Amino acid sequence: MAVAAEKGFIQLTDPQEQTIVRTPNDLTVNWLSARLGNVPVSNFTVERVGTGQVSHCYRIDLQYEPDGPGGPHTAILKVPSTNEASRNSSRLLNLYEKEVRFYEEFAPVIGGPVCPCYDASYHEDGTFSLLLADVAPALVGNELEGATYEQAKLAMKELGKLHAPCISNETMKRASWLSGRNVLDQTRMAYMYAEFVDRYKERVKPEHLNVCQKLVDSFDPFVAQQRQSDTIMGIMHGDYRLDNMLFGQEGSSRAFTIVDWQTVAWGPSMNDVSYFLGGALTPEHRRAWTEELLQLYHEGLGPDPPITMEQIKDGVRSQSFFGIVMDIVSPIFVERTERGDEMFMTLIARHCDQVLDLDALSILPPPVELKPLRPTEEDESTHPLGNDHLWQESWYFDFADIHQDFGGYVRTGVDPARNRTWYTALLCGPDRPTIAVVDFKAPLPDEDLKIQTDNYTATHTVEDPLKSFRVTLHGEGEAFDDPSHLLQKNPKGRPVKVALDLVWKTDGTPYQYRIATRYEIPCSISGTVSIDNETFSFANCPGQRDHSWGSRDWWALDWVWSAVHLRDGTHIHGVDLRVPNRPCMYIGYTQGAGKEIGEVSKCMCEEAIAENGLATATKLSIEPEGLVVEMDIMGHGPLRLEADDGRVSMFPRAWGKVRTADGREGVMWAEWNHNLR
Repeated sequence: MAVAAEKGFIQLTDPQEQTIVRTPNDLTVNWLSARLGNVPVSNFTVERVGTGQVSHCYRIDLQYEPDGPGGPHTAILKVPSTNEASRNSSRLLNLYEKEVRFYEEFAPVIGGPVCPCYDASYHEDGTFSLLLADVAPALVGNELEGATYEQAKLAMKELGKLHAPCISNETMKRASWLSGRNVLDQTRMAYMYAEFVDRYKERVKPEHLNVCQKLVDSFDPFVAQQRQSDTIMGIMHGDYRLDNMLFGQEGSSRAFTIVDWQTVAWGPSMNDVSYFLGGALTPEHRRAWTEELLQLYHEGLGPDPPITMEQIKDGVRSQSFFGIVMDIVSPIFVERTERGDEMFMTLIARHCDQVLDLDALSILPPPVELKPLRPTEEDESTHPLGNDHLWQESWYFDFADIHQDFGGYVRTGVDPARNRTWYTALLCGPDRPTIAVVDFKAPLPDEDLKIQTDNYTATHTVEDPLKSFRVTLHGEGEAFDDPSHLLQKNPKGRPVKVALDLVWKTDGTPYQYRIATRYEIPCSISGTVSIDNETFSFANCPGQRDHSWGSRDWWALDWVWSAVHLRDGTHIHGVDLRVPNRPCMYIGYTQGAGKEIGEVSKCMCEEAIAENGLATATKLSIEPEGLVVEMDIMGHGPLRLEADDGRVSMFPRAWGKVRTADGREGVMWAEWNHNLR
């Protein structure tokens, strides 16, 4: 990636240098020479610096050819963490890509306390590298001790310089990667707060727990309140605290540098101001210094500041809850340590005291009882392409006929960045081969979602938005007597003719996810399926369909997806998200015949996977219903998913008959996304 140099940030890179750096072992003298301005690097050594959990930093000591121009004596390389859980969490939240894009697109025009960057590279496998200027000698702030008076004054004045070109900046506002969908909603916040309380209740003061609970109970309207038109918006660092600040010492080229831009976002600018005041200062110092520090911030905005002191103070008050959100969520997603616990307990106390001192509870919106979201008819249409190279749009349909012991699913996944579609249709049942039409390089569909190849034709038609969807398939598939062969590389079955013409009619309430652009609809399915000379006819058998669009990395984390349909008309859907070494997260609904739809708080799956990769048994535990569902597997429709960079995920999809602890019966489809690590 060649980027023109500007204000000493991004240097021109050599397009002939093809080395991709993911770890310090990937460094070469040619790569360094090109990134440092085509200076002749002759040798270098590397040592680890810092204790970052999401990323790792290394100091590079550089040597140059004696007759050539010299460059910096040292530089800093930042790359992904070697910890798998941290890498997966970072991919899930796009932390690596956001930091790279910040240094590429906006750091050059912001200047101020941002570290000069020689090179910023992001790769499709979710890895990255940053080559940054070394600002040593520098002192890292200490969040536990709190900022000194001089540190606080410098941090606030420099924050003003940082925010000055960003507040109400229309170009930055339009950057979609800065304004991604909020992954936190009231449901997820309540779940994480329950984990927080379970872990720390005895260490948090009752009055502080009360502040936290009131925020959680009003979280969705609180977030909406922060996006109102009178909120001062701009680029915010998102984690403006002492641990991310470098204070230059004697001999350093910079007095102050703010690092770790992985949480950068377009949002309320006063988040950074309030977060620093509430967390980086002891309560005594905050009460004594705030007026002066806010004045310094205002001065840092320049001679013609875009906002007034009154707006700053109002913003600090309304954004004082941001620190509490960070203190509740962060411990759940990082490795637990004794020092980490001490820091989070210190910060939750400081931020809650700040809220109480500012009487911010009085401006919280009233608490709300959450109602499940529903998609709109417009959501049934295709959506504008996103800028993310992982952006996809998919349509999925399944069915299971308990009387004929036959089930199947169809999925169409559009991958515009690679000019292709994943098309998969699998049909299966006990004592019969699994029939598969699997094409990971299908052409992009036309406007009517029709896919035409030499081997098959597939159509996907919205007959009545949110009510009826028709799917057809005519062509050639493959039969696998052992479905586990589909989990092997380049599987090959015997050819069969396949024809499918089915209609999914809505049989319940459509359910919209809160933390992703996706919805699920329980359905009854009618139509026909033919395999060679054998034909199945279906009339109102149960199943589900979904529609999803946005950034999707199949190889970033594991999950279990499930859809249960009981004979009494009850429908249950759940996703068990599994990030290694982190608490699981759950998404889903329950709805019964004539009953309102409700959201699950837990849908934990316990499964048994055989050596061949297929699921052999599974059990779901659903809360708050206290429902346990066990499945006897009847058919397998597995897939092997390979990324362009070589990552592999096993996808042992299966359907089966289910029974509940209270004696009800039905059917269920489930999928397990298992990444090979």
